This record gives sequence, structure tokens and C-alpha cells, in this order.
Amino acid sequence: MAWRIDALEETPVGDVQTLVVWCCALIAAVATAGSLFVSTVLGIEPCPLCWYQRIVTFPLVVVFGVAALEHRATVYRTALPLSVGGVLIGAYHSWLQFTASSTGTCALAGGCSTVQYRLEPIGVTLPQLGLLAMSLLTVLLVSLWVLSE
Repeated sequence: MAWRIDALEETPVGDVQTLVVWCCALIAAVATAGSLFVSTVLGIEPCPLCWYQRIVTFPLVVVFGVAALEHRATVYRTALPLSVGGVLIGAYHSWLQFTASSTGTCALAGGCSTVQYRLEPIGVTLPQLGLLAMSLLTVLLVSLWVLSE
């Protein structure tokens, strides 16, 4: 493994930043595609908090895609507020489901605290998947911020 560490030390910071931006674009694209698959193919109607999560997720595909093509590592300035907002929404939504509070429900398909779908092998709900994606994006964006300073 020593050769890999040496190789990373010789890699220009710009290459690492570009790779991180492409990873962010991939995560945002998978999150968006997964969200659309769940609603259109599986027919699960998103609750209002799911819509808010989508509002911050969908634009990130374009933001990261353009930044990756332009090799723009300063994308964290644009994307970090969206990803942090996504983390907050996902954390609140997951908390609502975890506590199953009847006061925190919202309208559409059974309410925000209702677990409509669970990824069976690992037992993860859709809001938890959104929280995971946004958390990964936030960590990667903070790393971009640190690398560019």
C-alpha cells in the first residue's frame, strides 16, 4: 500500500479536486435517478419533506456536472449551502420517522413520519438514503474547500 500513498503525494491537487467533483456529480446523479425511479416506477408518492429534499438534490446534478466539465473546484461555494440544507432536511425527516411523531406528519401519502418504503437488505428508509447522499456530498465539498485553500 505504500506505493499508493506515494502516488497520491505526487498527484497534483487539481487532479484530486477534479476527481472529487466528478464523484459529487455521480452521487447527485444517482440520488436524482433513485428519487425519480421510486416515484415513477415504484409509484411511491413523495411527501412534502421528500419534495424539499428533491428541490436541493436535483439542481446539484447540473451544478456538479458543469463544474466537473469546467474543472471548477470552487463549486463548493455554490453547492455547499444546498448539500447542508439537504442534510438538515434528511436528518429532520429521518428523525420524524424514528420517533414516529403524530404531530410531525404532513399530507400526501401517509405523512412524513410514515415509512413507505424500506430497502430490505439493510433496513434503510428513503429519507435515510437522502441523508446519506447529502452527507457524502457535504463531506466531499468540505474536502474541496480545504484542498483549495
